[in-house]
Amino acid sequence: MRTKAVAPLALVLLLAPLVTACGGDAEGASGPKTVTVTVGYQSKTINTVTAGTLLRSLGYFEQELAARGSKDGVTYKVDWQDYATGAPITAQMTAGKMDIGSMGDFPLLINAARGKELKQPTRLVAVTGYNLRGGLNTVVTAPGSKLESLADLRGKKVSTSVGSAADGTLVRALQRAGIDPASGVEKLNQQPSVGASALQAGSVDALSQFVAWPGQLAYEGRAKALYDGAELNLPTFHGVTVREEFARERPGVLEDFLRAQLKATDHLRTEPVAAAESVAKETGLPAEVVYLYNGANGIATFDPALRPELIDALKQDVPVLKDAKLVAGVDVDAFVDPEPLKRASEGTQQYPAAAAARSELWLKGQTRTQSFDSPRELLKAARGGDVRAAYVPDAVTGTLWFADKAVWVAEGPELRAFVTPAGAKAYVDAHKGSGARIVDFAEAGALAS
Repeated sequence: MRTKAVAPLALVLLLAPLVTACGGDAEGASGPKTVTVTVGYQSKTINTVTAGTLLRSLGYFEQELAARGSKDGVTYKVDWQDYATGAPITAQMTAGKMDIGSMGDFPLLINAARGKELKQPTRLVAVTGYNLRGGLNTVVTAPGSKLESLADLRGKKVSTSVGSAADGTLVRALQRAGIDPASGVEKLNQQPSVGASALQAGSVDALSQFVAWPGQLAYEGRAKALYDGAELNLPTFHGVTVREEFARERPGVLEDFLRAQLKATDHLRTEPVAAAESVAKETGLPAEVVYLYNGANGIATFDPALRPELIDALKQDVPVLKDAKLVAGVDVDAFVDPEPLKRASEGTQQYPAAAAARSELWLKGQTRTQSFDSPRELLKAARGGDVRAAYVPDAVTGTLWFADKAVWVAEGPELRAFVTPAGAKAYVDAHKGSGARIVDFAEAGALAS
């Protein structure tokens, strides 16, 4: 927002070099000279990297702004602010201190509600990554835990971040299991890192979190999957929100951001290994974990489009937040604004909907992975190879998981992988006549030869 010149000329000249945050201007005698755009992102929520970590490292937004600045005589700067969750981004936006932010579907709704309440309305203008079944959220438990299914959580302590997408998954999953989310478990509202430490210390029985915490903990041997969010079969996604005032005052800058996001999305989709390595370097996360979510067959599909099925899912999220008394209500249709993305994406390619995931093998020293039509083929190819990571889709939900962390079922000549023990057991119980049985990873590898 521009500051009007009301002081004597000498004072105006004295203040000219100063820059205010959040789309702010430094005024000179002839008008604004410097504009700072403040962007909030979540570096370790790697489903947002095309509007955050990866975008920042590629410098595409700065390039777009430099081109704009050369035309209008303004110097544009970007203030990137990194947070662990969406809540502080919303706090900054509704205080008028941040222009653009990225967060998950449930936090987006809170963002919309808080913005309206505090007279700083926001708009959803793009998606970063999504999973049409909900596989981006997972409930995990300790490696040695005796818990085998979500039903076993009754009366247990569960850590989550209240108001997050992972909390929404936990609430819905508990309800489907016949457990009252308010009284059937002891829910602890914790930051993801705090919850991860609590799980390791044994002070909680399970952790419900969003990408990439479950995958990271499983990869490091600090957790095992208890519930695959894709079992809900409800889309989940992360998206980009903008202050309405900023979008109105600087529509071109918003379109620059969205064009840069499109370029980052192209880069991630065409160079998934390089993108994973880049995000890993920036965040300290293992590249193998980043690739689990952001790879060619990853759990997340990256596409900025505001797909109807995602907007419908957002509407289904509202009652969950209302029941938790986190929002009084949200007019989703009024919150969603597809026009800036339409303007920014003119002439660019449209991405197809997510395809069924395939098994994937990443060998050490390779900048490309190999995909396979079946888990058996992957296991055969992995034998004797210098494997960096191997991934297999859940036989029912399609959620990609680490092959050595999956639960395997042998059924005649077929080998099937599952994210959770409960998923594998359900399959075996339904196919007793075929001789289906649970086997460990080593036996699965031997059977594949």
